[in-house]
Amino acid sequence: MCGFVGFRITQDFHHFAASLKAATDSLRHRGPDDAGIFFDDLHGVGLGHRRLSIIDLSPTGSQPMESNDGNLVIVFNGEVYNFLDIRRDLVRLGHAFMGTSDTEVVLAAYAQWGEDCLERFNGMFSLAIWDRRKGHLFLARDRLGIKPLYYSFTEKGLLFGSELKALMAMNGFARRIDPDAFSLYLHYQYIPAPRTIFFDTFKLEPGHFLLYDGNQVSKKRWWTPTENRPANDPVETIDKEDALRRLDSLLTRVVSDHLISDVPLGALLSGGVDSSIVVAMMQKVSDSPVRTFSIGFTEQGFNEAPWARKVADHLGTAHTELYVSPQDALHTIDRLAEIYDEPFADSSAVPTFLVSKLTRDQVTVALSGDGGDEQFAGYVRYWMTDTMTRTMNWIPTGTRKFVKQVLGMIPASKTARYYDRIRHLLPRRFQVANFPDKWEKLINQLGYADLSDLYRMTVSIWSKEAVLQLTGRPVPSGTFENAFMAPSHRCVMDRLMMVDRQTYLPDAMLTKVDRASMAASLEVRVPLLDHRVVEFTSRLPVSLKYRSGKGKYLLMELLTRYVPRHLVERPKMGFGVPIAQWFRNELQELLHDYLSTDRLKAEGRLDADVVRQILKEHQQGTKDHHHRLWSLLMWEMWRDRWQMG
Repeated sequence: MCGFVGFRITQDFHHFAASLKAATDSLRHRGPDDAGIFFDDLHGVGLGHRRLSIIDLSPTGSQPMESNDGNLVIVFNGEVYNFLDIRRDLVRLGHAFMGTSDTEVVLAAYAQWGEDCLERFNGMFSLAIWDRRKGHLFLARDRLGIKPLYYSFTEKGLLFGSELKALMAMNGFARRIDPDAFSLYLHYQYIPAPRTIFFDTFKLEPGHFLLYDGNQVSKKRWWTPTENRPANDPVETIDKEDALRRLDSLLTRVVSDHLISDVPLGALLSGGVDSSIVVAMMQKVSDSPVRTFSIGFTEQGFNEAPWARKVADHLGTAHTELYVSPQDALHTIDRLAEIYDEPFADSSAVPTFLVSKLTRDQVTVALSGDGGDEQFAGYVRYWMTDTMTRTMNWIPTGTRKFVKQVLGMIPASKTARYYDRIRHLLPRRFQVANFPDKWEKLINQLGYADLSDLYRMTVSIWSKEAVLQLTGRPVPSGTFENAFMAPSHRCVMDRLMMVDRQTYLPDAMLTKVDRASMAASLEVRVPLLDHRVVEFTSRLPVSLKYRSGKGKYLLMELLTRYVPRHLVERPKMGFGVPIAQWFRNELQELLHDYLSTDRLKAEGRLDADVVRQILKEHQQGTKDHHHRLWSLLMWEMWRDRWQMG
């Protein structure tokens, strides 16, 4: 894994060139092993690269890397797992290679097939190639958006990089906040692509490439997700046993492909279905015990470590675990604005960074189970939204509003206590973690009937109305709405998973994992998001994903071939931290410092009276606002680090 930054500009070349080393060094965490810089003064091109050596540890794998004829120069971040197969094809076509890296193969593949080379790559990547022959800069991002790529286009040219901080380190980069992006951040807890927090700066969308010839920027989608294809690409008719056989074979092959490495390798293990199936497959194809890593909390309802330990013991892995205190979390929170150089409000970034740091002490590469929820209906919100959609159309609007009002009058603390008493009596699909938050969202959903509105209420942190009250600005439309406009011949659950794969997955989940792991200089690979897996699962009928009130049906059935059911069949916990409790105790002072009325009034972006009220409600325990307060805290800490006023 690596990081890169670069530019092609038509004005003030030396002004930009003078800052390229500093911009490159800002990505040192992504590549502590090596660094390189390339300039083409004649064409106004500069490329900087930081390397985390994974494959071909020798100097022949260093970047920026030039082609044998000197016409092409590449900076590359990621892995192409099938590069040896592509290399053999290229050798037959007459190409010669100096080293054994996948970067050299990617460069030769572009030389041979141009932009079409992307379709041959099986992996996670972002890349930039300066093509002297064609006179253009070529940027590309992998199918699912596993690896990041930012760019900024102004009258002086194009800047690009693996992280926003690298662009901010470039001379002439304007840090002008886009207020619409700020509204989107509050609404979703992240900023949806292609927007960023800054004007004139964008994320390249997953499965897209970009060309810049010195005058014009053109962008094109090079991979179309299966669910976005026409209705004549149908869901498969397949029985359970055949599906299990094919999924077992596919995951075995995919995980085996993801184990290619010249450095030590392990896995992140939470003890849930997704990470457990990945570790089971790793152990299946490994000759020695797989190294696995997990973290835990002493607070009830958040500690998955005992489950991870049981799975590790059964599979025979070499397991390491770490218990996290509020003090550990506080130290990590102080780093989040640096790690996430764009406002980002998923509190599970804290344990993700801590487990990455723990893992990096022993290995350089780790596999994770990310992506299973979005393919096998793993989130409670899928069946909740599906159920709400089915019922809302026949319940009169007035009745829904009345029920919403009545339920909203019941104190959240009282509802939670009652739920805890009866939880064990409920069907498994109603046994959920963080019940108060899910209950509040369920109440809010009673005001809507449209599918996209119902799902928006489920995934948003601040509602549209709340954002308007808080900032005085409406929430603009964007990727979320566009995803719902895609072909709708699928059932509700499939559509919701499709929306998540195009929005939440790349812009929130994968962003969280990439920044947290790379801050620890750890490469994380996500075999469940190999495009072969995604294309297979997107054609499965929903009955093989969700059945009898349980998500991940097929994945669980496969896992029970390797791990006893009782070790993994439990209510979904999520990879969270007890922020609600900490805000009332250990983190209370930090919260009040950053969200003080004087500070917010001086900033002028947030209604200080609204913030003061939700702080009061949370501290008194009448309502649980920890997600909203966390989003405000992360904004204020980000502003301190990157805006300075």
